Amino acid sequence: MISNQVLQTTIDGLKNITRVDFCVIDTEGKVLANTLSDAERFIEPAVAFADSPADSQVVSGCQFFKVFDEHQMEYVLLAYGDSEDVFMIGKLAVFQIQGLLIAYKERFDKDNFVKNLLLDNLLLVDIYNRAKKLHIETEARRVVYVIETWHDKDGNDLDRVRGIFEGKSQDFVTEIDEKNIIVVKEVDGADSPEDLHKTAEVIYGLFRGDKSVHVAYGTVVNEIREVSRSYKEAHMALDVGKIFFEDQNIIAYAALGIGRLIYQLPIPLCKMFIREIFGSRSPDDFDEETLTTINKFFENSLNVSETSRQLYIHRNTLVYRLDKLQKSTGLDLRVFEDAITFKIALMVVKYMKYMETVDY
Repeated sequence: MISNQVLQTTIDGLKNITRVDFCVIDTEGKVLANTLSDAERFIEPAVAFADSPADSQVVSGCQFFKVFDEHQMEYVLLAYGDSEDVFMIGKLAVFQIQGLLIAYKERFDKDNFVKNLLLDNLLLVDIYNRAKKLHIETEARRVVYVIETWHDKDGNDLDRVRGIFEGKSQDFVTEIDEKNIIVVKEVDGADSPEDLHKTAEVIYGLFRGDKSVHVAYGTVVNEIREVSRSYKEAHMALDVGKIFFEDQNIIAYAALGIGRLIYQLPIPLCKMFIREIFGSRSPDDFDEETLTTINKFFENSLNVSETSRQLYIHRNTLVYRLDKLQKSTGLDLRVFEDAITFKIALMVVKYMKYMETVDY
C-alpha cells in the first residue's frame, strides 16, 4: 500500500503541473491526500460511487475515478472540474497512481523475498524460482551489511540508508527487526576489502558519528543462496565486535580473528578452561598495573625493550613484573606458547562477562 505521504506528494506535483485540484479517498470514505479546501463534502458521494458499477462519473462538478490494483479497487480519485481537459488529466492521475501501486507492490515482493532469504526461510528451488520472477540476478557477487541503530522508530533511519542505494536495482535495503537495518549490496570483482570498508564508512557517516550505531559486514558470496551466510557473518561480527573491539563502530567478519572462535564456545567449557589454568583465580583479578603491563606487552608483540619504553619504566622493572607474574600463574609471557594461553584466557573471561550481562 502506498503511504499517505507519497500520495500527497504525487497529487501536489500533479496540481503544480496541471493547476487542477485532486483528492484521494479510500473505499471507506477516509481522505488520504488532498489539495481541495472542502474535500469533506465529497466523501459521501465518493463512498456511493465506490459501490457503483461505474469506473468514472461527474458528481457536483467534480470528476470521480476508481483506482484499481489489478482487479481490486483501492482508491477513489477526485479531480475538481467537469470539462474534457479535467477528465483527461484525471485519467492521467489515475494512471500515475496505478503505476505507483505496481512499483510499491514489486518493492514489497522483493523486500519480502530478501527477508526470507536472509532468514533461511526458503527452499533452494524457491530461491531461484522467485529470484527469476522478480528479475533478481542469482549469480551476482554480494555482501551483507548490518546496521544496528536504537534511537529511531519512525523509519527515518531506514529511508536514510535507502537514500544512498537508490537507483541500484540489485542492491536491497530492508529491516529484520526494530533495531537492525540490512543492506544486501552487489559488488564486482574489482572491489577490495578496502572498498567494502569504505562502503561501511559511508553508511556509518549517515549517522554523523553516533557512537550508539554499529555497522558490521560479512564476506562476499558468489550466489544468491549464499546471501544468508554473509548475513549470519555480519550479525556475528556485530556481536563479537562489542566484546573484543569496543572502540570500533565498524567491524568486518574477516577481522574478528580468534574472537569469533571464542564466541562460539559454550560457557561451561570456558569456565573449565579458566579453572584448569588459573585454579580459583581469574586473569582479570590482577591489579591495574599488572594488567596494563600485560596488555602493552601483547600490543608490542612480546618485545621487552619497546614495552618498557612505552610504559616509561626500566627494562629490569618490566622483567621483574613478568617474573612475578610467572610465579603466580606458572605462565611466562616471554614464551610464545604461554603468551598465547594467557591472551586467550583474557579474551575468554571478557566473553563470559559479556554473556552474563546479555543473559541478565
